[in-house]
Amino acid sequence: MAKHLDLEEQEQLDQIKHFWKQYGNLITWVLIVVFGSIAAWNFYNYWNRSQSAQSANMYEQVERAAKGSDMAVLDRALADMKDKFGSTTYAQQAALLAAKTFYEKGNADAARAALGWVIDKAGDDGYQALARLRLAGILVETKAYDDALKQLNASFPKEFEALVADRKGDVFLLQGKKAEARTEYEKSFKALDDRAEYRRLVEVKLNAMGVDPNPVITPANTPAKSTATEASK
Repeated sequence: MAKHLDLEEQEQLDQIKHFWKQYGNLITWVLIVVFGSIAAWNFYNYWNRSQSAQSANMYEQVERAAKGSDMAVLDRALADMKDKFGSTTYAQQAALLAAKTFYEKGNADAARAALGWVIDKAGDDGYQALARLRLAGILVETKAYDDALKQLNASFPKEFEALVADRKGDVFLLQGKKAEARTEYEKSFKALDDRAEYRRLVEVKLNAMGVDPNPVITPANTPAKSTATEASK
């Protein structure tokens, strides 16, 4: 009986050896890939958390410099953030904030540079759209109308279309192109929600051009009275 069990065990052992010889390397590599992927995923999550925390701290430095109107510190903090955390949303927010501060303090060149960086580097369409609108506004102030229109003719998310049309209307009006301005203002008015406060501003611009964007109900548009109603009188 013992010999019989020994033979069975030996046979099983031989089968295992044969199986391992045939598939051992494959199994080893699969395990390496699986455990390597788990380790890589854990490291990626740790790296993301670390990057997020560090970029948030650096954004606070930019914010403090902006509030304190310390342009030298703001410039250095923004440069560091773009260099170390340029791919993060914090960097894009910091550049938009810095651009606003630079412009308010009279440094239009630095503001344009910060906005240009967001346009070129931001991975978020919304941040790019904001940067283009703000840059177009600065270009309008310096009477660089054609350059402003180049920014406004770029691709924008749908939710920005009304604002873009309104800004285009402003540029065309400043260029003396009243027909084009009216078209853009009307486009903006139609795209804005009826309850939006901004819509009233666009309406004022149209009214100043002698245009009433609200449809007027004329007698021809009112429903005809029925014959039965007329007969009852």
